[in-house]
Amino acid sequence: MPEQSAQRTAGGSTVGESAVGGSTAGESAVGGSPVGGSGSDALTPERFRRATARYATGIAVATTVADGTDHAMTANSFTSVSLDPLLALVCVERDSRFHSAVLASGIWSVSFLPEGQEAVARWFATRGRPLTGQFDQVPTRRGQNGCLLLADGLAALELRTQQVVPAGDHDVLISAVTAVHDATADARPLVYFGSHFLGLA
Repeated sequence: MPEQSAQRTAGGSTVGESAVGGSTAGESAVGGSPVGGSGSDALTPERFRRATARYATGIAVATTVADGTDHAMTANSFTSVSLDPLLALVCVERDSRFHSAVLASGIWSVSFLPEGQEAVARWFATRGRPLTGQFDQVPTRRGQNGCLLLADGLAALELRTQQVVPAGDHDVLISAVTAVHDATADARPLVYFGSHFLGLA
């Protein structure tokens, strides 16, 4: 999937190659009219992006492996869905390398980034970066499903896609959790708010 920059995805639709969070919340979710504006105000992607940028999220790196090639994208569009059964989802832009790869493989993993990992988040959100060697500067290990996990992540999940739901220019991958990797360190999360990466105050 063609990657997109973290700056472009500021606002909760996709941080990185394909998937930012917040694509289900925003101006149109409240009574069908813009929040804090009159009914005559134009409802535009730019206003939607600005509004959803005010919703703070964590940052994750999703990975998959297809035909022996590892793929990754930075995302804030990840969310847990269900405890029984264990389900989670991520939103992936259709016009992206990751989209093609994760649909082909049917499996993926997600690692939650700690504070201080902004460079990692920006790297995996960079469009057109080479696939070969893209993990050379990022410590990783293989999960049980064969996808890479970031060794410095706060925690990680492995998943198998169960349902793909079209949603505008993204697809929502509703997936079963097949493995959980608990946090190994008492670190603080990397946060995305107002189109900027932040740490907790």
